[in-house]
Amino acid sequence: MEYFLEADYYQICKHGYQSCGDSFYSVKSDDGIICVLADGLGSGIKACVLATLTTTMAAGFISSKMDIKRAAEIILETLPVCSYRNIGYSTFTIIDAKYDGHVRIIEHDNPPYALLRNRQIEEVEKQEIILKTVRKSHLYYSEFKLEPEDRIVYYSDGISQSGMGLPHLPLGWQEKGVESYLLSLLKENISISAGEISKRLAHKAREYDANSAADDITCAALYLRNPRRTLLITGPPYKKEHDPILAQIATDFTGKKILCGGTTAAILSRELNTPIKVNLKEIRNGGDIPPTADMKGFDLVTEGTITLSRALRALEDDESIDEMRDNAVKRLLRILIDSDIIEFVVGTKINDAHQDPALPKDLEIRRNLMKQFTRVLEKKYMKSTKLLFV
Repeated sequence: MEYFLEADYYQICKHGYQSCGDSFYSVKSDDGIICVLADGLGSGIKACVLATLTTTMAAGFISSKMDIKRAAEIILETLPVCSYRNIGYSTFTIIDAKYDGHVRIIEHDNPPYALLRNRQIEEVEKQEIILKTVRKSHLYYSEFKLEPEDRIVYYSDGISQSGMGLPHLPLGWQEKGVESYLLSLLKENISISAGEISKRLAHKAREYDANSAADDITCAALYLRNPRRTLLITGPPYKKEHDPILAQIATDFTGKKILCGGTTAAILSRELNTPIKVNLKEIRNGGDIPPTADMKGFDLVTEGTITLSRALRALEDDESIDEMRDNAVKRLLRILIDSDIIEFVVGTKINDAHQDPALPKDLEIRRNLMKQFTRVLEKKYMKSTKLLFV
């Protein structure tokens, strides 16, 4: 059985600051994913730099096959110590997760992670490592095997300390409160994604801070699950006699299905004998994004190059989907972000209109546009992609 590791996070800056003193960094290795969450001392630019230094160092060390314990030791030896408080300039949680479910985690002064299994918090045995660097440093190491549907949720103390001073939370939300909320999220939606669980937890922490974050808030999650698959078809095949092949690919696919392009949709409509209904209401609502259409058997039908170009730009710029206007681009991005394995089937017949230099620059040649899509989705969003030209 093939499983997928979803890694995602959500971050909120301390109220009044433009730079977040927490840093999250993840990178795919040959056999898994490396995730690092660091919390720099204090807030603002200085904390941001120190936290970013920590995450990039850790990810680089683990990627080069350095032992995770040795990597943590070097980080502690390298980072300066605050002479006034006698504490390190950054805390961290390092996770080295393999696609087969084998996980190694090392923690330094961050709140302990939560392992969610069978709608419960699973206790994990941890080995304490005491290092004598400039000061006595404590590391906690754990190693175990993830099971399907397990989640690891880890976060900065901006979450566990949120709400501190409230009558019912004199010491803040604390780990037990966070864990209770995580279990309530699972009860509400057993299939909740790593991204959604991170966002919900961060927003709840900010809510306890009267919607003005008292500290930098970062939550991250790792989720082992059956992969969520999506097929995106765009562009007519190079030869018209290949139209039935395109229809067969769509028919055989199991997962969400997207059509991008009027000509593409017309081909599939003809081959599958399925009518298309354009959502005219979206035209009346205005906006510069062409309307979507409805077609039985497909989760989304959109215009082609304009919609794809805008979606790619939003992915590259890390635009918030929640803040977008409801249109074809937002719906397309929502499906892609919620997917794990995305297969692009790209027709290679040239559309003469896209070669007109008078048209907007974002009307790029479809093939190059889709290659950019796969690069961004894999590098920035940890997706697995496949690209097929027909």
